[in-house]
Parts: sequence; structure tokens; C-alpha cells
Amino acid sequence: MTIQSSRNDKIEEQIKEIAARVVERESNKTALITITRVELFERGRKAMLFISVLPESGEDSAINFLKRKRKEIREEVKQRLNIRTIPFLDAVIDVGEKARRHIDELLKE
Repeated sequence: MTIQSSRNDKIEEQIKEIAARVVERESNKTALITITRVELFERGRKAMLFISVLPESGEDSAINFLKRKRKEIREEVKQRLNIRTIPFLDAVIDVGEKARRHIDELLKE
């Protein structure tokens, strides 16, 4: 593991925590939105928030909610993290997590 990837891992984890706090504070609680992981791209200029939503019927509204809150999350990242480049944020459903949940359900049967 290089120093840069270790640094990116720390930044990703911090962005994940900040985003989770904003979601906790701002969401209307009709669905449980979990930030499962964050990945930095384009040398830190872009960060992808991977999310899990329960119930799954709330996925579209959760993505729209996060897109509306991007600026607020980014502002909080700017205030809390001492990094030169504040990444542009986007959100997608974590299909890996969704598949894992599906497998768990199948194994229980």
C-alpha cells in the first residue's frame, strides 16, 4: 500500500462519516440510507458515495435526496478536512451490497 492510497483511504473514510452525519440529520427517515463506502476518482477531484437503502423502493428518492444535499455535504467536507481539492460528490446504489443482502436472504431460506 502506497502513502497516497493510504491517504486516500483516510479521506474516503472521513467523507463517508461526514456524509453519513448529513444524511442522519437531514433525511426524512422514510427510508434507511446507509453510506456503505466512498471512492475517490480523478486524483481526488471526484468522490462517489455508494449507498444502501431499505426498503429498496426508496432508492430513487434517496439518490435524489443525496443529489440535492451534495452542496451541503461538500461544504461540510471543506470545513472539516484539511485537503486542497474538495471533490465533486455523486451517489449511486451499492449493487455489491445489494447482491450480498440478496445472497443472505437466499441462505436463510
